[in-house]
Amino acid sequence: MIQLTNFNGETFTLNALYIERIQSFPDTTLTLFNGKKLVVRETEQEVSKRSMQFFKTIGLVGFQLKAGEKDESKSS
Repeated sequence: MIQLTNFNGETFTLNALYIERIQSFPDTTLTLFNGKKLVVRETEQEVSKRSMQFFKTIGLVGFQLKAGEKDESKSS
């Protein structure tokens, strides 16, 4: 979950898994998978950064190996 701010200054928490697209029009607009659009005060880069931090926290980033890579965390 990430905390964001809408344009009237109210903060809210959003499940970052629902974000399909982040765009600047110049206002940062989030398009969710259900088609709903949200405009937030945070920059596109800040929303992306918070989303990546959330994905790392829940283990969705960093566990994949590219083809041919060896998992160094496992003993041979």
